[in-house]
Amino acid sequence: MTGILTGVRVLDLSRMLSGPYATMMLADHGAEVVKIEDAVGDTSRANGPFRDDDPDLEWAGYFVSLNRSKKSIVLDLKSDAGRETLRRLVQTADVLVENFRPGVMERLGLSYESLAEVNPRLVYAAIRGFGDPRTGTSPYANWPAYDVVAQAMGGLISVTGADRRHPLKAGPGIGDVFAGMVAAFGILAALRAAEATGKGQFLDVAMYDAMLSLCERLVYQHDFDGSVPGPEGNGHPLLAPFGLFPAKDGMVAIGVVDDAFWCILAEVMACPEAAKDPKFATRAARRANMALVNQSVSSWTAQYAVSELTTLLGGRIPFGPVNDIAAILADPHVVARGMIQTIPHADPDKQSWRVAGNPLRFTANPAPEPTTPPRLGADQALASLSQLPTVDTKALRNAFGAFATGVTVITTRQSDGTPRGFTANSFTSVSLDPPLLLVCLAKSAHSCDVFSTASHFAVNVLSEAQKDLSGLFASQSPDKFLQCNWSSGHAEMPILTGAIAQFTCARHRLVDAGDHLILIGRVEGFGTRTGQPLGYFRGNYFSIGLERDLVEAAAAAGSRIGLILAREDGVLLKVGTTGQLSLPLASSPKPSLEALQAELASQGLQPEIDFVYAAFDDRQTGGHAIYYHGRVAGKIPSEYRVVPLMTLPGVALANAAEAQMLARFAADFRNGTFSIYHGNETTGSVRKVSVP
Repeated sequence: MTGILTGVRVLDLSRMLSGPYATMMLADHGAEVVKIEDAVGDTSRANGPFRDDDPDLEWAGYFVSLNRSKKSIVLDLKSDAGRETLRRLVQTADVLVENFRPGVMERLGLSYESLAEVNPRLVYAAIRGFGDPRTGTSPYANWPAYDVVAQAMGGLISVTGADRRHPLKAGPGIGDVFAGMVAAFGILAALRAAEATGKGQFLDVAMYDAMLSLCERLVYQHDFDGSVPGPEGNGHPLLAPFGLFPAKDGMVAIGVVDDAFWCILAEVMACPEAAKDPKFATRAARRANMALVNQSVSSWTAQYAVSELTTLLGGRIPFGPVNDIAAILADPHVVARGMIQTIPHADPDKQSWRVAGNPLRFTANPAPEPTTPPRLGADQALASLSQLPTVDTKALRNAFGAFATGVTVITTRQSDGTPRGFTANSFTSVSLDPPLLLVCLAKSAHSCDVFSTASHFAVNVLSEAQKDLSGLFASQSPDKFLQCNWSSGHAEMPILTGAIAQFTCARHRLVDAGDHLILIGRVEGFGTRTGQPLGYFRGNYFSIGLERDLVEAAAAAGSRIGLILAREDGVLLKVGTTGQLSLPLASSPKPSLEALQAELASQGLQPEIDFVYAAFDDRQTGGHAIYYHGRVAGKIPSEYRVVPLMTLPGVALANAAEAQMLARFAADFRNGTFSIYHGNETTGSVRKVSVP
């Protein structure tokens, strides 16, 4: 089962409750959460309680509950090696969470700013007692804090208890838990921003602030009526009856806000006249007579057992029994909602653990089954594998630009290792640093779910001799890989034998795009071989390699052969004896592409040719003109210039057709989509061709 956060990678440096609770919320829904621990481990590992079948005290309930479905590696962040490993892990992470005091990570040389240089998309979440100076310096910034401190300073304890002389701390660690929930929300919001902008950010949550926001009523009460709210006991300062009321064998909760509910309660209490009595009929009246209302309801509820009150009031007014854990475990609601989750024990011969489940429910992405919490350092292999595969960006650029993108087959392996693949008409290069490419997945495709959740995939660019493979992988044949030759490449991805190029990628991002999904991959390995790609246009396959034959035939008929060679954001032009500019042309009387390439190479230039960019009849000369698209490297000799594309409209060219063609080239360059022109020197048609 795939969680809604599958593909999100979180580095969790936090300890105890606030940070681990935030990352638990993420892990429960499919995020890969990797705990970064020191040699002793998260403090909660030793907190207990421990079961009787655990004499070595390995599995504390505190730790099991908060750290299910996570991984663990041990790093000494005080060592150079440990810090370097963390930086490598950050390269592939989406989120980092820590709950140290301000300055700890800075002193380790691992500040947000330094890690953002490693990964600009990183969302860095810090949960501190009193916040981080980046967003507002507290006078208590360096104070340590736990739940009880946050409850006390944030106002919760001031309104909990019977009276001001007997304040009470709330039982659960609300000061930590609520801060963790706020952090989880903030992380998802920052991830959404990073998806849109490509930039991460620092997220700051102060436990004090979180508690104050939880106790929001204190602020508006004081502002509106000048009061200083005190302990509320089991009631409510503004509503009645609203609180806890006694039963023969326990307590029940009743919350009446609307007058309609008061009428129902009055009827059940056999006091229908109370519904119309001016002292009780309205919310304001009941508040004014709060003591009398609460006393009347208490006297009535005390006559009945909890089960009897449940029969009388359940489902009719806001009502519920005060449950202890025994009652909760027996409650059919808890069973129906799956709110008690079973965690597999690390020892399969021992009884599983039970913990509180995650309250979030998604219809399309149910939470995956929780997995066993990690032993300390159980996933240490992640530390040694954290170095991203090294990619030669120059070689990758050459591979991306080696051909006009033709038909491709995208391959992967599903969760059981079975190879899967489908035919796509192209892929698109996105970035060299980091090395990224993208492919599009139709949401209606049978393999969409497999590819959208796969950790890796491969792009196989078919050769002109592999037309049958294109049809095979476009079909619904269940045994595609039995009908072709292939091998396992990097990350065990299926690589088709004979493909002229292959790019193996780790999943980087998945982006919704209408009836398609855009799958962005980070290139981890690639290779090319000599050959021509298989093209596809308007329902028909074609061989891109045929263009060389056409050029040779045209050359024999006296054609002009030239090159449009890009260099960064400019184009190479030749300077004539009179200072006029023109594109590089092959020498007559028998012009050829090879001769033109050789001529440029003799002058220290390194042209790389992609495809025919324009082919047209030149009525002024009676011949043909064929221009290739490509790139050029090397030192520019004095008789050539690289002219910025943005200045081309103001550059005088010797040939009007070349000027018109370069104007189109400049537009294609800006849009990133190139096209082939066919016609004459003034009018013709344009057919687009994708070039990575």
